[in-house]
Amino acid sequence: MNILLVEDSPTDALMAREALRDLGIEDGLYTVSNGEAAMDFLRRRAPYESAPLPALILLDLDLPKKTGQEILAEIKSDDELRTIAVVVLTSSRAEADLRMAWSSSVNGYIVKPGRFTGLVDVLGVVRDFWLNTVTLPGHFRARQSFPQARK
Repeated sequence: MNILLVEDSPTDALMAREALRDLGIEDGLYTVSNGEAAMDFLRRRAPYESAPLPALILLDLDLPKKTGQEILAEIKSDDELRTIAVVVLTSSRAEADLRMAWSSSVNGYIVKPGRFTGLVDVLGVVRDFWLNTVTLPGHFRARQSFPQARK
């Protein structure tokens, strides 16, 4: 499973990678640090021509060059990208950001800082509902999965 982490803070990116590692997800994690790079990755523009299309995007809202809000708008208006699951990882508790995210059909909204304790639950929902029910044709469903949390 491929995951794109869009995070400009090296500390927050490290914390997210550690949380994913704790879930048993280490392979297939790609990280970019600004909004333009995120869209280049998703549209496979240089230097990401051979990048895989992720099944999940972990998206910060406060990014340089292009905001998370702009990225969400582009993803949701693109036929190839709109079915990618998106989980917002942000420090914003602003009601406007929450409304914008949920109205953009995100699959989760996790407020930083912390060890992203809600990530396990959100990834379970994304796995069980979004990937297995909404986006994948029946013959692909059995192949796409998140590892279970390590005990």
